[in-house]
Amino acid sequence: MSDNFAQTVKQQADIVRIIGDYIKLRKSGAQNYTGLCPFHKEKTGSFSVNATHNYFYCFGCHEKGDVFTFVMKLENISFPEAIRVVATKCGIPLPKREFNSPDEVREAGIRRQLTDIHEAATQYFEAALKAPEAARAREYLTGRGVTAETIAKFRIGYAPDDFNHMREQLAKHFPDEVLRASGLFSAKEQNDGSQGQLYARFRKRITFPIANEQGKTIAFTARALDAEDEKGRPIAKYLNSPETALYSKGQVLFNLDKAKADIRALGFALLVEGQMDCISVYMAGIKGVLATSGTAFTEMQIRLLSRFTKRVIVNFDPDTAGTAATEKSIALLTEEDFEVKIVTLEGGLDPDRFIREQGVQQYMAALRDAKRHSDYLIDRAREQFPTRTPEGKVKAMNFLLPHIRRMPSVRQREEFAVDAAQKLGISFVHSKELSDAASKKVESVSAHRLEPIDRNEEILLRVLVLPENDPARILAVEQLTQHPEWYDSLSSAALLESLANAPAPPNPLDAAPDEPSRILLARTLQNAENPDSASTNAQSMTELVENALETLKCRQLERRQRELRTLIAEADRHGDHEMLTKLTAEKLQIDRKLREQ
Repeated sequence: MSDNFAQTVKQQADIVRIIGDYIKLRKSGAQNYTGLCPFHKEKTGSFSVNATHNYFYCFGCHEKGDVFTFVMKLENISFPEAIRVVATKCGIPLPKREFNSPDEVREAGIRRQLTDIHEAATQYFEAALKAPEAARAREYLTGRGVTAETIAKFRIGYAPDDFNHMREQLAKHFPDEVLRASGLFSAKEQNDGSQGQLYARFRKRITFPIANEQGKTIAFTARALDAEDEKGRPIAKYLNSPETALYSKGQVLFNLDKAKADIRALGFALLVEGQMDCISVYMAGIKGVLATSGTAFTEMQIRLLSRFTKRVIVNFDPDTAGTAATEKSIALLTEEDFEVKIVTLEGGLDPDRFIREQGVQQYMAALRDAKRHSDYLIDRAREQFPTRTPEGKVKAMNFLLPHIRRMPSVRQREEFAVDAAQKLGISFVHSKELSDAASKKVESVSAHRLEPIDRNEEILLRVLVLPENDPARILAVEQLTQHPEWYDSLSSAALLESLANAPAPPNPLDAAPDEPSRILLARTLQNAENPDSASTNAQSMTELVENALETLKCRQLERRQRELRTLIAEADRHGDHEMLTKLTAEKLQIDRKLREQ
C-alpha cells in the first residue's frame, strides 16, 4: 500500500471510534477521551485519546501513537495489516492489488469466489434446516438445548441426504474450478487419473460454519445424525472441511470473531475442545470462549491468541485424547509465556453437558476454582506414577521436567521445581535442582539422587514387622491407617502402607511391594538395635513410635502450611476474595495446631 493511501486512511479515520471498538472511552474535555489502558493493568483510567490531533497517550505506561500504532500494538499485526484493518472499519475501499502474472490474477479471483461460495453454502444449509426433511436434526438440536436464537447466532444448518442437489444449486453461480477447490464436494478418481463428477461431502449432517476473524465462513464441521450407514458400517461422528486456500485447521480458532472483544475485556480466554461445547458456553453467557478443531492446538493458533490475551483457562474433555491435548496445550502455551489454568469437571463431563445438567453457575464456580497448570501437572504426575516408591518419584519428576524446561522464566522454573518437590515428597530436591536441570537441557533425573530414610521412618518400619499383638505395632498400624497423609510424601511411603494395611508375613521382606522397597527394608532391619530386655524395649518402642508419629503429623502440617502460602498469594494476585478467605481460615487453623504441638 502506498504512503498516500495510508495518509488518506489516517485523515478519514475517527480515532475515537476506532479505539472505542476495543476499549470503553468517556469524554473528559472538549476533544479528549479517557479509559482504562489496554497495554497495562490499571484500576483508574490513565489512557487518553485526543480527537483533534489523532493520537493516544497513556500517562501510566507511556504508550503513545496514532490509530495505526494502536491497532498494531493491540492486535500484534504489521503496519500494512493495520492500515487494512482501519480502512475496513472506516468503509474505505482498499486499493486494487497489482498482479505480476495472469496466474496471480486467477488465484486471487478464485479466493474471492471461495469466500462467496462458503457464504452461499451457509445460506443453503440454513434453509435446509427449516425443511421437513430436517425434522430429526431439529429434534436433536432441541434435545441438546439449542435454541432458535443459538441456531441463528451461529448459523447452524443441515446438509440434506442428497449427493447432487447442493452441487446443482451452486453450479448456477460458480464455475467447476471453484466447486472443486471449495472442499464442499468430493469426487472419485477415474481410471485415467482424472476426477469424476462432484458430489456433496456433507450429507445427513448438522452443519456448523467455521468463520475467520472477520466473521466470514471459510469451512464447516458437520455432525452425523446416524452412527452407521445403510450397510451397517460406522459413520464418523464429525466430518470437517479439508484444507483449502481459505482454511487451515491449525490457523483458526472457532468463535474468535465473536469472542475477541470479550476476551480483551475479561483479560483471559476459555479454551474448549469442540464446537458444541463452545456454543453452549457462549450462549450461557461466558462470551470469551474459543474452540480448537478437535484436540489440535498449534503454535499458529497460540500466536493468534496472543494478540488478544496472555491468560488462558483450558477445559478439554477428561478422556485420554483430551488429557493428552491438555498437556500439549500447557507445553505450547507456557513456552510462549502464557498464564495457564486447567479445569477438570466433576463426573468426567464436557462443558456442554455439565452446563445442561448442573447449570452455568456451577460451571462458573468450576472456572473460578481452576488449577494453576503446575498444580494440574503435579497431580497428573502423582496419578500416573505413585510417588510412594523411589522409581515412582523419579518417573514423576521426569514427567514434569520437560514442562519445567519450557518455562521461559528462571524464577518460574525455580518455583515450579520447589512446589513439585514438596508435593511429591522428594526431599533431595533443593530449590534450584530441577530448574537447573531444565536450564541445562538435562533429559531426566536419575534414581540415585534419592536420600535415605530418616530415623522416624526407621522406627516405624521396625515396629511394623513385629508380632500383631505388640502394643507398639498396634499403635503404629492404628495411626498410619487413619492418617495416610502423614507418610504420603516419604521415601518409605509404599513400604509403610503395605506393612500397615496387612498382617505381618512370616518373612517381613515378602511385604515389600517392589525390589527397591525390599532392599530398603532389609537395610533398616539389619541396622535395628538389639534390645537389652523385652519389657524395657516394649515400653521404649511405644514411646519412640508415639514420637515418630507426632513428628510425621507436624511435618504434614508444615507441608500444607507451605502449600497454603503459595495458594493464598495466588488468590490475592487474582483478587479471588472468596478463595482467599477460605485458604486463610485453613492456614490459621494449621498455625494454631502447630503452636499447640
